[in-house]
Amino acid sequence: MEAVTGLERRVRVQVPAERVEREVETRLKSASLTARLKGFRPGKVPAAVIRQRFGPQIRSEVMQDVVQSGWSEAITREKLRPALAPRIEMDRHEPGEDVVFTAVFEVYPEFTVAGLDALAIERPEVTVSDEDVDQTIERLRAQRATWTTVERPAAAGDRVEIDFEGRRGGELLPGAKGEKFGVVIGEGRMVAGFEDQLIGLAAGGERSFTVRFPDDYYEESLRGAEVAFDVRVGAVGQRVLPAVDAEFIRGFDLPGGELAEFRRLVRENLEREAAAKIQAELRRQVMEALLSANPVDLPAGLVGREAASLQADAMRRLGIQDVKDAEPVSAYEEVARRRVRLGLVMGALIEEQQLKVDPVRVDQKLDELCRPYEQPEEVRGIYRQNPQLMQQIENTVMEEQVLTWLVERARVTPRSLTLAALMGT
Repeated sequence: MEAVTGLERRVRVQVPAERVEREVETRLKSASLTARLKGFRPGKVPAAVIRQRFGPQIRSEVMQDVVQSGWSEAITREKLRPALAPRIEMDRHEPGEDVVFTAVFEVYPEFTVAGLDALAIERPEVTVSDEDVDQTIERLRAQRATWTTVERPAAAGDRVEIDFEGRRGGELLPGAKGEKFGVVIGEGRMVAGFEDQLIGLAAGGERSFTVRFPDDYYEESLRGAEVAFDVRVGAVGQRVLPAVDAEFIRGFDLPGGELAEFRRLVRENLEREAAAKIQAELRRQVMEALLSANPVDLPAGLVGREAASLQADAMRRLGIQDVKDAEPVSAYEEVARRRVRLGLVMGALIEEQQLKVDPVRVDQKLDELCRPYEQPEEVRGIYRQNPQLMQQIENTVMEEQVLTWLVERARVTPRSLTLAALMGT
């Protein structure tokens, strides 16, 4: 065994010719008993015909198996932990000669998780106030608002229906044209500066203006570009908020339409969201501390595979079919390195502390996932019959258990926050 650089290893394997030829002969004999060839009865095909007809294929299959078994024996003997399958370099594989090959692969880094004794985190503490409930109800009202047409100039908060064209260098930009396009002034869905230009325009009003696209705009060709827009307003709509009455409340699956019950439901939802956010913040702090304390070497193959997976996920989300139209794999390497390092540290911690997934918590997580469905028991059965889905649940539960284990051993300092500060709103 030879250590090349970092985590890469080269293992030279030699398999005796006798072992290879013995296996080839065994398989040829087996083939002679089952082969069906025109002109011969089953089991009566001459050995020479069997060898001529099936010999090359059988030898190829034996070679594949010999390489796999030889490599497996070698890494077991050397007590190595390969991160991925090896690259095989064949040195000698002629019939009648020993099979000699070199397996090139990366191994997992060996380390002991550091930083556990010095783990210190801040735990956010939040109390959901009446004001938080009031603000949430106002947001719910805004989500169910209606619009009424007004005969006045548009102001912030109004919905303006526009026809528009965008030109760069005098030429119409692809996709920068629309008719009866709705824009709510102040929502920030348009390029910065666009919505402000609509203030003061009434139905029938027109305006020409130029906006500069941000340097980090998602469309690379428009980054930093100055685009001239011609806009004509078709209508101005004023937001009308619904009253918080029994009819409004019934829209949230509360048949009684009682305000007190509605406020209780809103408060409980906010408390659940806050609890989830606190758990996410604790996880972030713990993981950052572990990553900082454990700058382990990473198998390049694992990083590359993770980066490719991230790229594929992004392509699916964006509906991109051709990889040429996607961001290069290199754009995902930093995130991939972080994920791989975190996975290695978490795996080492689980092994060192001999942590086992709690089947009771797995059942609870499964119930939580199935509860929202109309037929939860049927969904539960689907999960139970799918090992991959169950493995995903077990991985999630194991991560939660590790987080709990770490937080219990960390030096925790409470930190009071408002709900808005916690949620970043």
